[in-house]
Amino acid sequence: MIDNEGKPMSSSTLIPVSEYLDTIYRPDRNYIDGHVVERNLGKREHAALQGILTSIFHNNRRAWGVIGLPEQRVKVTQFNYRVTDLCVVRASDPRDPIVKHPPLIAIEILSDGDTLKKTHEEGQDYLRMGVEHFWIFDPVAHDAFVGTRTTLVEPESGELSIPNTEIRLVLKDIFAELDELL
Repeated sequence: MIDNEGKPMSSSTLIPVSEYLDTIYRPDRNYIDGHVVERNLGKREHAALQGILTSIFHNNRRAWGVIGLPEQRVKVTQFNYRVTDLCVVRASDPRDPIVKHPPLIAIEILSDGDTLKKTHEEGQDYLRMGVEHFWIFDPVAHDAFVGTRTTLVEPESGELSIPNTEIRLVLKDIFAELDELL
């Protein structure tokens, strides 16, 4: 296993889920099959894009009926938890400290060391859980993808949207705002 700096990590030991849930990690970590797993930390591009996306969902929360939760723990299976870059839940969903009800959208933003393939594979946990929409953003390449169970699809329209809702993100506008912050 490799840490955020590209250095080999020591082997991890199994810990009970109760210990994971009662421990504060800075930054927060995933819990997969009894192991606490570090996530790649974002740099400025990642942080700025995460802020932009969080702001979009916050500013539209009433109109869209959603709540955007950055760095939210999501219980994807009985014993596995992932921390999303941005978890978008319906305003009517249960307000548990850890999201257990499938979110509307799980958003991941690529960081150094992340690959589309690996992020797509990790996103399968969200899709199996019942998350309706899984999006991946690449802040360096100024690209976004919709993850399905079998593939990644670039939105041809240049926007990400949720059918039968007013949720619509125009990618060129998001990446233009990102460029202003870099």
